[in-house]
Amino acid sequence: MFGILSFAVCSFFGVAAWVMGNNDLREMDEGGMDPSGRDMTNAGRICGMVGTGLLALQLIAIMLGVLVAVIVRT
Repeated sequence: MFGILSFAVCSFFGVAAWVMGNNDLREMDEGGMDPSGRDMTNAGRICGMVGTGLLALQLIAIMLGVLVAVIVRT
């Protein structure tokens, strides 16, 4: 759910989806969770990774914009 929300609402959900997906997959491997939802969990984790990558690109673009504004202003 958070993986899709990272595309539609807020990129910060991508980080949560990535972390939660990793934790759930680890629990499935240890036998603490039912592995029937493994594919959906992995898909959410991957969406979280993509959302986190997009967040990183957005932050880089903002920093570059601020840097250009500072250089042009001086």
